[in-house]
Amino acid sequence: MPARLGETAVPVDLSVVVPMHDEADNVAPLAREIHAALGGTAYEIVFVDDGSTDATADRLNALAAEDARVRVVRHPARAGQSAATVSGVLTARAPWVATLDGDGQNDPADVPRLLAALRVWDAPRPGLLVGHRLRRHDSFVKRASSRVANAVRARVLGDATPDTGCGLKLFRRDAFLAVPRFDHMHRFLPALFRRDGWDVRSVEVSHRPRRGGRSHYGMLNRLWVGIVDMGGVWWLARRAVRSTDPGASQGSSA
Repeated sequence: MPARLGETAVPVDLSVVVPMHDEADNVAPLAREIHAALGGTAYEIVFVDDGSTDATADRLNALAAEDARVRVVRHPARAGQSAATVSGVLTARAPWVATLDGDGQNDPADVPRLLAALRVWDAPRPGLLVGHRLRRHDSFVKRASSRVANAVRARVLGDATPDTGCGLKLFRRDAFLAVPRFDHMHRFLPALFRRDGWDVRSVEVSHRPRRGGRSHYGMLNRLWVGIVDMGGVWWLARRAVRSTDPGASQGSSA
């Protein structure tokens, strides 16, 4: 079981979930930016330390000890970004969840942009907003592998999302917890949400150079491993069973 630190009874409208692995130097700057971006919003930050071997855990624990808006989940060993995201969403208390990558490349100032898009989104079942990084600040290999992976996914799954790999997302917590869980599921959330009948929308967001640490992805684990997962998602989409959802009429309350 992942360990949890930081509890508060104050109601929140938004939970910001941030998976981290060996990102010690990003902890304080990212927390400050999230606080600056979400002033006036009732929110919490759920940091998930995915088995870091550097000082990430110590810095997160110190942050949670002095800030009631910060909660920490720790995996004793690295489980991957999808598992870290699931742990964070399970811990989150708000009906809507925003996710950010822990490397600092997602700009927290874009979270209000997603919230604003949600409030004016005229859709029968608003479920997921996905960031679309038009101007990437990554290596050529990372940009090329992402383009290939996104093109293949869009062609096979028809998920109507140009940038499924963007870590900046906003979604209904209950809808996320209802989709099938598996390793690398975070790359297929648009298809999984659409499978369950939720509306999905892309919103242009900014992208920044990595602050520190190193990327955990390359061409092989973006494309070849993803091909197997994509086949499973394609099968799940074809075998989906729709039932009446009493919460489907709930509006965009974030």
